[in-house]
Amino acid sequence: MGDDAHTSNSEVGEGLTISVSTAFYPGAAVDPLPPDLILASADSVFFYVHSNRLLRCSQNGFNASLPIPLTEMYTGDCPILAATETSTVLNIVLHAIYDLPFEQYSPTSECLVGAVQSLHKYGAVLKQLVVPSTPLYQHLMSVAPLNPIDIYTIAAQFELEELAVATSSHLLSFSLSSISDEMAIRMGPLYLKRLFFLHLGRLDALKRILLPPPPPHPPTNACNFADQKQMVRVWALAVAYLAWDARPDLPITTIKQTLNPLIEKLPCNVCRSSLFDRTKNMIIQWSRVKNTI
Repeated sequence: MGDDAHTSNSEVGEGLTISVSTAFYPGAAVDPLPPDLILASADSVFFYVHSNRLLRCSQNGFNASLPIPLTEMYTGDCPILAATETSTVLNIVLHAIYDLPFEQYSPTSECLVGAVQSLHKYGAVLKQLVVPSTPLYQHLMSVAPLNPIDIYTIAAQFELEELAVATSSHLLSFSLSSISDEMAIRMGPLYLKRLFFLHLGRLDALKRILLPPPPPHPPTNACNFADQKQMVRVWALAVAYLAWDARPDLPITTIKQTLNPLIEKLPCNVCRSSLFDRTKNMIIQWSRVKNTI
């Protein structure tokens, strides 16, 4: 059916073909015991699994669907349980439950978010399954740079602190005005506030860093206090430009590209050195400003 779930076709009876997961098939070495349950995805892919593994991971009887009543339909010795997830999402859900790597599937951010939501629905303890040591966490982080708001939203929704903090560093360029009402509700007031404070805090820090001008140097024959006003004007011009373009993700390269050409035009070597040192110090300070919630 779907390549993401890695399925194969098997014939059952006369003329009947079913799609079976190549990760969770009857002879798969995912558990010492043989499978005792078939999960059928919404797109009709069969996953042969172990009810004890699902129940061990669940706090709600796998969404109140296990154990299977005796009246359920059976195929051989395994009852069939219909799942609402597509095979791509269900595949990731089961890999997370069995703690199996799944980099070969290259799941999209949409698939990963759907898997987290389904794991929650099935009563899994997300704070145990979505931690830095697990494949699911690592894959969520791998897609975070491309789709950070969706990863941050799902992390906030289920209070996955480590994932939310790590993902927030990719949201410095995100326009907060584009957060929808639905996103805000799912984030909740705490994580929404923390994201706003991250942006506001970095902007305030940037303005504080930019404000102090370079200190004047002792007057020389070539450059007295009056001459040094040119350095102050250069600094004020650069600061005004940077402040006008101030944003939480202001690149260090922008600071350098703004100030370095102005530094080179100063006629006084001491002024140039002073302005260079001030710029270097400003860049160091900006690089140290907290960039996560």
